[in-house]
Amino acid sequence: MDADDNATFSLFSTDCGEFEPGFGASPDFVCSSSAEWLACHCGNRTHFQDEMADPVSDSLEPLSQESFQELWNIVGTKGNEFWQENDDLFPGLDCLETDAIGGSSSSAEVLLGGPTLVQQHPPPYVSETATATTASTVPSTTDYPGELGFELRFQQSSTAKSVTCTYSPGLNKLFCQLAKTCPVQMHVRVPPPPGAVVRATAVYKKSEHVAEVVRRCPHHERTPENNEGPVPPGHLIRIEGNQLAQYVEDQRTRRQSVLVPYESPQVGSECTTVLYNYMCNSSCMGGMNRRPILTIVTLETSDGRLLGRRCFEVRVCACPGRDLKSEEENSRKQLEKAGSKASAGSTKRSIKEVTLPAPGSSKKSRSGSEEEVFTLQIHGRERYEMLRRINESLELKDLVPQSEQEKYREKLHKNGRKEREGLAPKRGKKLLIKEDKSDSD
Repeated sequence: MDADDNATFSLFSTDCGEFEPGFGASPDFVCSSSAEWLACHCGNRTHFQDEMADPVSDSLEPLSQESFQELWNIVGTKGNEFWQENDDLFPGLDCLETDAIGGSSSSAEVLLGGPTLVQQHPPPYVSETATATTASTVPSTTDYPGELGFELRFQQSSTAKSVTCTYSPGLNKLFCQLAKTCPVQMHVRVPPPPGAVVRATAVYKKSEHVAEVVRRCPHHERTPENNEGPVPPGHLIRIEGNQLAQYVEDQRTRRQSVLVPYESPQVGSECTTVLYNYMCNSSCMGGMNRRPILTIVTLETSDGRLLGRRCFEVRVCACPGRDLKSEEENSRKQLEKAGSKASAGSTKRSIKEVTLPAPGSSKKSRSGSEEEVFTLQIHGRERYEMLRRINESLELKDLVPQSEQEKYREKLHKNGRKEREGLAPKRGKKLLIKEDKSDSD
């Protein structure tokens, strides 16, 4: 190698000598020059050269990649004290170290001859393997305040068309728009232990769908809108304004949930607020597909032990105020209809059923049953008038003694006979009557 080339690609220049190896220089020259230069600055040049005699001997073949790696380790061990004492002389080494740790592998790979270990920030998506409250195939939707008195509170409901999120206490149902902020306040009577987390999980409400996992529809999952950042696009529920949120998918059940550390209420407040977003409409094909869903909010310890559970229904729609008003009216009508049916059923039960007496029953039992009063419901005015007349006739019959009834029957029979006889003609043939017989007979 010429001296001009070495001068062109010189690396370091010090008071005790020049170290000017070019990129085309032999590995033996580079290693021996590096050893002399480093030993000069370390203050023990003779001792260092003795230790470096074997790997840099002129009798050896040119160094391979493994030999250079071993040499580099020896240089780093001997020069560690020197780098610490003379850190201000080489400010560029700090940048080199920062690049190697921060993920820029180009400089580190050139010096060490191989890939480096890069430290990365953990993503907000975690695949959960430990047993937790959501690990059940069918999560429980029963409210459980627990010993801490865990409960949820919502803002005052509104039926205005411009509202983006509203809650119905009577229906226990949250109405919201897609990707809009849904504040949920959490209150506990006793503070939870340190490290407690709040988990939100979506499940289907009806029993025929509860085994399925609630996911976003393919359209909203693949579109770039509302999918910015490292949040997994398939999760329906997201946390807004909290960088510590973790999006979890259970490896056994594949159910998705989002966790956020529990924060104590601020001074002067009783609740801590978590901002949720629902990233798909309830009517989306391929997703919820008009199937009602429930959101299960649980308070857990750091190891997954349940401290409290609350559940509420969610509908993601375009006009939450209108849908809230409509569903509350439908619920009120259903309650009124159910109440009217219940009252009608009680009225029918109050009316005694009329049973026919047995053929061999005694007159005494019949007389006892005649003292009871019954009510009969009749449809139609004509039927009512006919049955009313029959009832009045029967009541009049009960008032007339039996002897008088017999006399009245005989009188009616005689009058009917006279009327039939008065119809006979005065001249001509005799009118035949059914009881009479003709001469020919």
